[in-house]
Amino acid sequence: MTMIKDTLTTLPQYLLPQHTLSRLMSRLTHSENVAWKNFFIRQIVRHYGVNMDEALDPNIEAYKSFNRFFTRELKPGIRPLTSEQNAIACPADGAVSQAGSISGGTIFQAKGKNFTAIDLLGGNAERAMPFQEGVFATIYLSPKDYHRLHMPLTGTLREMVHIPGCLFSVNTATANVVPGLFARNERVAAIFDTEAGPMALVLVGAIFVSSIETVWHGVVTPPTVNSVQTWRYDNDAPVLQIGEEMGRFNMGSTIIVLFGKDRAVWRDGLTAGEPVKLGEMIGKRL
Repeated sequence: MTMIKDTLTTLPQYLLPQHTLSRLMSRLTHSENVAWKNFFIRQIVRHYGVNMDEALDPNIEAYKSFNRFFTRELKPGIRPLTSEQNAIACPADGAVSQAGSISGGTIFQAKGKNFTAIDLLGGNAERAMPFQEGVFATIYLSPKDYHRLHMPLTGTLREMVHIPGCLFSVNTATANVVPGLFARNERVAAIFDTEAGPMALVLVGAIFVSSIETVWHGVVTPPTVNSVQTWRYDNDAPVLQIGEEMGRFNMGSTIIVLFGKDRAVWRDGLTAGEPVKLGEMIGKRL
């Protein structure tokens, strides 16, 4: 019954003008109309139970737009960074969608559904090679969560890739139904060199996600383009410390973390459905 319900919920998404709706949502979320943005913020806070006590500014009327509220800062110290030796820090608030091994270059999405690291990283086999037989963790951010993304390890940026695609929802129901969901949606992949070898952070877009941005580049999308775009950082490459902000979703989505073979191990209990908080230990580098 659950699969039938998920299918019926998801099928209309194939017919929706996904990018048009996301552009409209962008206009609405960036509107500075006081009555509109205050109403919108209150509805989200009430419906999803957003904890405004954690926000640097808990006054919803202080935010110039809904997007400013959605990408709000947290109070200093509210998400302590793990002090465990060799720890990999959680990059976001959210819930684990899946976590495990990259077996034969394949990443598990949901029962009966997988996608490849090559497809996830834009169809480039050379880019995906360091992650063959490695590990992955997929973390879903719901509307109530903090929507800035932070570094799991200290890293030097090597490459950023913008990969165009669809904008399906990334909730559990859609992940159960849409084949290759995370390698199908529009996304931005950032490849870092770390003490655990190459690390990929893949920021996956979704329906109503009005944009994805990084701290070193600014807004990467929109606009949505027809082909993969790549930026190399061979000279003066940005270096980001563990726990430092690396990007954000303007509206929520999913981040996928990849490490190579024998480079990292996830902690016990990091399984589908587990809630996680920014900065806590989710694994260790080997």
